[in-house]
Amino acid sequence: MKQSENSTSIIIVTTTTDSEEEARRIAQSMVGKRLAACAQISGPIESHFWWDGKLDSAKEWQCRLKTSRNRYQELEKEIEKMHSYELPQIVAIDVSAALSGFEQWIRDETNSTG
Repeated sequence: MKQSENSTSIIIVTTTTDSEEEARRIAQSMVGKRLAACAQISGPIESHFWWDGKLDSAKEWQCRLKTSRNRYQELEKEIEKMHSYELPQIVAIDVSAALSGFEQWIRDETNSTG
């Protein structure tokens, strides 16, 4: 993941799950391992998508994780190991601007070993 000159050193990683419990497990694990500084869970949300050649829909919960750009690869790998979906949504969004203290807090928390 390449950083543009207009972005911060933080990203927001989003995944969706089919249960609030799974979203909570992922959030707590990633924050506990300091792969993310914080996580937010919202839902249920309604998703519509193509899967196995047919239009489908599901009730899902969204988990948003705030992390340092340099932790993405490890975070992705850990989410994928825990996730129940065959092909989970794991996407990172660049944060173009953030309160400097908030950005520093995320860097500090994700670079710490606890």
